[in-house]
Amino acid sequence: MDRLKALPPQIKQYLIITGNYWAFTLTDGALRMLVVLYFHQLGYSPISIAMLFLFYEVFGVITNLVGGWLGARFGLNKTMNIGLGLQIASLAMLMAPVELLTVLYVMVVQALSGIAKDLNKMSAKSAIKLLVPPDAQGQLYKWVAILTGSKNTLKGVGFFLGGLLLTLLEFHGAILSMLIMLCLVWVFSLFTLKEDLGKAKNKAKFSELFSKSKAINVLSAARLFLFGARDVWFVVALPVFLAATFDWDHWWVGGFMACWVIGYGIVQSFAPAFTGKKSGHPSSGRSAFLWACYLSVIPIMIALALHYNVYIQASIIIGLLLFGAVFAINSSLHSYLIVSLADSDGVSLDVGFYYMANAMGRLIGTILSGWVYQMYGLEACLWISSSFIAMAAILSLFLPQSHNYQQ
Repeated sequence: MDRLKALPPQIKQYLIITGNYWAFTLTDGALRMLVVLYFHQLGYSPISIAMLFLFYEVFGVITNLVGGWLGARFGLNKTMNIGLGLQIASLAMLMAPVELLTVLYVMVVQALSGIAKDLNKMSAKSAIKLLVPPDAQGQLYKWVAILTGSKNTLKGVGFFLGGLLLTLLEFHGAILSMLIMLCLVWVFSLFTLKEDLGKAKNKAKFSELFSKSKAINVLSAARLFLFGARDVWFVVALPVFLAATFDWDHWWVGGFMACWVIGYGIVQSFAPAFTGKKSGHPSSGRSAFLWACYLSVIPIMIALALHYNVYIQASIIIGLLLFGAVFAINSSLHSYLIVSLADSDGVSLDVGFYYMANAMGRLIGTILSGWVYQMYGLEACLWISSSFIAMAAILSLFLPQSHNYQQ
């Protein structure tokens, strides 16, 4: 305890923000798995279950855009705590009797959860910018990578936790346990998170929602294509393909994808070691271009294996693991670049705009994943994925190629 008290204020704030983000992410992953499994038990069709998450993604786009303005105007401590409060409210709503848990009702709950998730994420990513000195870009990259990687690892753990809690405590018991845990975290955060963290010196105007920085706009467009490339085959097409082609049951599919997310998060945490930190040079737009080029080859190789019927199961599994590792490095690199490029005064405006593009990419990828797979199969999804990554690579050429980023 004495060692914790002796830590510098910046480290203490980083630990609070990270712990806050971890707790939220754990409940977010568990809630998603709980909803999927519970409503599958109730006999809901796959389409109905998919519809439960539509508002979650749609409101993610809106929240990232508006949330950046809120963070700059009122402070990131407030937006982060509001996000936690909304997640608590969404969990409380799910304590309603079973007969009230209709598709429309749960869609509204998921919309609230989506708003909460993106407020929390935007606040956490933006806050790190303010805790690291402008000349410590290597340290900034390390902190961003740890936060991002640990978040995705815990999201995968949350998938397992959701299934375990449903088995041990049933639906309402599982929800209640998460509700109590998150309430404790929320109260702690309210009293310990620094006041007015990230609040802009000048009052942020609502008209400033859209970034006026060319570098931020280019990076945001690249992020849209990058995450569209992942979700166009990962969200709907891959789970359905694994179940239909390999005859895997739901637990096998869910467990495999949870392990993938955990591994993906671990690689993200170590991304700086692959992209320049050891050499003492923070990563730049050139790094983003090169790693996107590496990534674009993997979906093509999997698609060719499917087309020519070459060890399909092994090709899918090995290809997915390779894709996850290289995609994790791309994602972590992008997360560092947005924090580094963002303006320190009102950082959440730039970060919020960027994650709005991220959410839009997920939404586009999710929609295409279902439609393209149904019409043309997994192979077509993979070719689209590769073309999206190629677009992200081309856009990366227009990013700053030096390390003298805007502060």
